Amino acid sequence: MAADATSGSGKTGTTATGGAEDAVAVAERHAAALADERIDSRFKGLPPDAEGLTVGALAAEARQLFSGGFTTPLLTLSAESLDANLALLETYTERHGLAFAPHGKTSMSPQLFARQLRHGAWGITAAVPHQARVYRDHGIRRIFLANEVVDPVALTWLARELDADPEFTVVVYVDSVRGVELMDEALRAAGARRAVDVVVELGAGEGARTGVRTEAEGAAVAEAVAAVSTLRLVGVAGYEGEVPGATTERVGDWLRRLVAFAGEFDKAGRFDGLSGGEEILVSAGGSAWFDVVAEMFAEIPELSRPVCKLLRSGAYVSHDDGQYRSLTPFNRVPEEGELRPSFRLWTQVVSRPTDGQAFVNAGKRDAAYDLHLPEAQVVRSARDGSVRPATGITVTGLSDQHGWLATEPGTGLEVGDWVGLGLSHPCTSFDKWQLIPVVREDGTVTEYLRTYF
Repeated sequence: MAADATSGSGKTGTTATGGAEDAVAVAERHAAALADERIDSRFKGLPPDAEGLTVGALAAEARQLFSGGFTTPLLTLSAESLDANLALLETYTERHGLAFAPHGKTSMSPQLFARQLRHGAWGITAAVPHQARVYRDHGIRRIFLANEVVDPVALTWLARELDADPEFTVVVYVDSVRGVELMDEALRAAGARRAVDVVVELGAGEGARTGVRTEAEGAAVAEAVAAVSTLRLVGVAGYEGEVPGATTERVGDWLRRLVAFAGEFDKAGRFDGLSGGEEILVSAGGSAWFDVVAEMFAEIPELSRPVCKLLRSGAYVSHDDGQYRSLTPFNRVPEEGELRPSFRLWTQVVSRPTDGQAFVNAGKRDAAYDLHLPEAQVVRSARDGSVRPATGITVTGLSDQHGWLATEPGTGLEVGDWVGLGLSHPCTSFDKWQLIPVVREDGTVTEYLRTYF
């Protein structure tokens, strides 16, 4: 948490100022206010006859997905899968003694942020200042900003947020002496009254992404932080997903290095600016290796004060039918549980030029395609509404507004049929849709998730 720039006071750790329940209530109140927004043509796939209704009024109608006037293409999320995934990571982190700040860039949905907080999240992680602004606009009190911020305009905004709201907490990466200099200059120019809490980012190795490459570089960054009054060092962090040639062993080795990094800082007295019951913050955790993070963080030795072991995985909330289905740690530790893919993109066959080819009306503007093509899963007949597996149907390519399907003999696919697609990579699925229906297994649309990309 940020502290007064002159006194060094402030708190960090697992209990938010004002109490965790207070923070949840604030986020839920902001999320509930989204129900007052009016439906219009900005929102793809929603019923034309719903125009002018509020989102809340449309949700209250509990329309059926296939008979309620929705049009294709339409991205939906499974209500049951969302509930299961939220509950699973709550119990997983509790079981392993981890605090949890799920990465909000995945969904950019304030309603999901509020649910994540309700399920025990410490806060929400952001990658860039714009995301943090969205979080603040929707009542998020604790933000972990996993990037070095050197833009003076963004830092001025951050300083004003901190000064205006004593309940607001932010932790920001630093990974260079020059970055510290730029942050200090901007915060002093802004007249910041509270110091910004920072963690030194340890890079995941040569050829990885951001972060200091050596412990000596990290020590120099920490010394630069100690030399200014506008920043306060509260821990160390990194992202194990960038370990070159990642394997369980290599990721484990890097995480041990991160843990040792924290220990060295502690021995050197670099966390002496913490006070009272404040904790040292040690953070890592994407969506592919959080089992190894849990294992290695369990080995953190006793330091001069308690440690907040902060996991930041984000893709779990929706999971997927591609990238994370193959990479999820629960494949390695199935006894810990199973995430459920939540996305289904409903499309309609608009052309069937040959027996071996068909085209649906969804493409790059509607479906994630940066890691894998969508997966044809089910077909709903336009003749009688029956649903069958999409056996023998493969998505082979995407144009801007068309999906290319290869069809084997006997699929019976016809123009007008609806084809339900599974998607890969949640982070580039959510961003194509501003209002997403949440659907129960019986086809009832229960709510609509607003996104802010």
